[in-house]
Amino acid sequence: MSTESTISIDAQQVASVAKPYKLQFEKAQDSWVLLYPEGMVKLNGPAGEILQRCDGKKNIESVVDELEAAFEQKGLLKDVIAFLEIALDKRWVALSAPVEHG
Repeated sequence: MSTESTISIDAQQVASVAKPYKLQFEKAQDSWVLLYPEGMVKLNGPAGEILQRCDGKKNIESVVDELEAAFEQKGLLKDVIAFLEIALDKRWVALSAPVEHG
């Protein structure tokens, strides 16, 4: 049996930090961290930048657009989805269907 994840993420899905995690900037760590009842996960720079934008309102495509504008770099979709696949596997994020505007 394979242990590889078969998670399929669509850029139209909406990502948010999953409960019980809480994202916050820790001055003492000089980085973004995910707090949870049993401890803390220190995030690297790109992970913190991505998760800050996963607010449960914007779809992943909009998150990527913001990152590409902020860092003046194109082609980040594949990297963002790769990170979100890992984060989803670790249960750091939750995905939902896009919000319909009507």
